[in-house]
Amino acid sequence: MNPYLDIVIRSVSVYFFMVIALRIFGKKELSQLNTTDVILILLISNSVQNAMVGTDTSLWGGLTAAAVLFLINFILKKVLFKYKKLGSLLEDKPEILIHNGKPDYNVLSRLGITHDEMMEAAHEHGVEHLTDIKLAILEMDGNISIISGDKNLKQTHYKRRRNRKNLTTMS
Repeated sequence: MNPYLDIVIRSVSVYFFMVIALRIFGKKELSQLNTTDVILILLISNSVQNAMVGTDTSLWGGLTAAAVLFLINFILKKVLFKYKKLGSLLEDKPEILIHNGKPDYNVLSRLGITHDEMMEAAHEHGVEHLTDIKLAILEMDGNISIISGDKNLKQTHYKRRRNRKNLTTMS
């Protein structure tokens, strides 16, 4: 088999494995990376490198793998844009966390969002109490958007942080 065709097949396989793995294990978790997430990504990239290029560690082998990854990513985004149903399988949907001041504890629990995280998001948006929130949504990218209904409040951009306690104990 042509060594570059082998790299193409390996790279496409690894790419789709990673897409599926991120879908299963939670793409939302990537909106704010903590130390362990960065380590995981570095180790995954190192572990799949040989799976993509095999024994070809040449410059051309690496460039071929990178080009295939860029190309397959470009094609996948175009396909997902065209075929919305397929996109719904791979991409998360926004989730309503609070509606008219009432938190949806089932959704919050399922997503692993604590009361402290919700209070932090509310404070970032200038809202003092959860009951003052008209609508809180966990967006597809992992950010929490809050609509308070108060026209005087400046709405800011809140990034969800995971395992904040782990980060503070590590510093």
